[in-house]
Formats: sequence, C-alpha cells, structure tokens
Amino acid sequence: MINIRLDIQYKGTPYSGWQVQPKETTVQGLIEQAIEKVTGQKTTLYAAGRTDAGVHALGQVANFRTAPKLPPEKYREALNFYLPAAIRIMTSAEVPDEFHARKSARWRRYRYIVGDRLTALYHEYRWEYPHPLDMERMNRIAAFIRGRHDFAAFCRVSSQKEVNDCDVLESRWNRVDDTLVYEVKANRFLHTMVRSLVGTMVDAGRDRDYLTLESFQDIMDSLDHTRIKTVAPARGLYLLAVGY
Repeated sequence: MINIRLDIQYKGTPYSGWQVQPKETTVQGLIEQAIEKVTGQKTTLYAAGRTDAGVHALGQVANFRTAPKLPPEKYREALNFYLPAAIRIMTSAEVPDEFHARKSARWRRYRYIVGDRLTALYHEYRWEYPHPLDMERMNRIAAFIRGRHDFAAFCRVSSQKEVNDCDVLESRWNRVDDTLVYEVKANRFLHTMVRSLVGTMVDAGRDRDYLTLESFQDIMDSLDHTRIKTVAPARGLYLLAVGY
C-alpha cells in the first residue's frame, strides 16, 4: 500500500460540505467515488479540514492509502476525469506512510471575503454587505484574537470539545478594491469559528455602540455561543492553505 496526498480546490456552493453524509452530495463522497473508479478499491479520504456546506477551498489537503496501480502523480489526472468541474485535484504525490492530512497539520489558514456592494457575478463567492464598515475597529478586535484563547463562544454548542483552545498565529483585515479580506491562521479551528468571528467583527464595524473591544472580550470570556448575534454566511469563506 502507498499513501497518496492530494491538494484540492473546490467550489463549496453545490455541496453539503466536505464530510460524507447519508443522502447528501459532499466533496469527500465524490472524491472517494472517483478513487474507487480509478483503483477498484473502497477507501477513506482524510482531510486537513472538514469544511461546512457552502465553504470553498483553494488549498485543501487530503490523503488516502491504496495499492500502487498508477505513478503517484497520475492520480491527479485520473481522478479529475471522474470529478465535476467544481472539484479539482491540483496535485497528487506519494508521501510517507505516517503522513495524515489532519493529524500531521501544524496550521491552517482561512480567508473570508466581504464585498461592499451587490454584484451579478460574485455573490456566490463572498458576503455582499453594502453598508459602511469601520475597518480600524474590526482590526482592533482581529489583533486581540491573536494568541491562545478558548473560542467556545464562537463554536456551535453541539460541536464543542473538551478543550476549545486555539492558538491564533495571524489575524488581520485588509481592503482590496471593493472587498474587505480577513485572513486568519491558527493551529486548529472549531466548527463555525471563523464565520462567528467574522460576523461579530462585522457587527462591530457597522455599529459603534453595539460592540467594543471590551464587550468582545466579555463575549469570549463567557464561553457562551448564544451571545453571538451574527454568523457570516458560508459562501465568503475559503480554506486557503495548510502547513506541515
């Protein structure tokens, strides 16, 4: 058996997230079906991050084990033949047997895109929010997020773990033309964590009286997800890269 790493891009809009679900079309499910057609074997595909329904990926990483039937680099072309255009294998390569896309990852980087106007072309790829936002206020909160914190307040209660600490290495907003772009890099992320953070920061950027840095800290310290008023829509979120 050999261990194959896949680097994957996908448009999340048509799918019910990454993870296989009964009676739902998912990215993992479609790639596993393609692997079975290429190799003749059922296999489990392990991903660096289980993206939610509607979330996109520019740098998802996954691995699977199989009997060697093709040169490792040929799995890219073979799998793409069976995959829809919204899912593309960018590279395939053999990796050491101990490599595991999720367990071996040291960090993940996500990007969230907020557009400041409504468009005909980009509404599936960003949160179109045609209201003035104070990026300076949003960046003060983004800077506070850096470091190690308990992010239970920004995770759905049903998905919270025994330990909800994450070490955030980078967190910043930038403006690019008509978009605000948030990038965050951490050792791990909780379910809906980035979208809950973005929604809360956008609320702060819209309404000066609603949320200050001090009240944001109070929400974080509360560990109470019901304090989150806005969860940003999935369509603006991208899994950008994974580090090993």
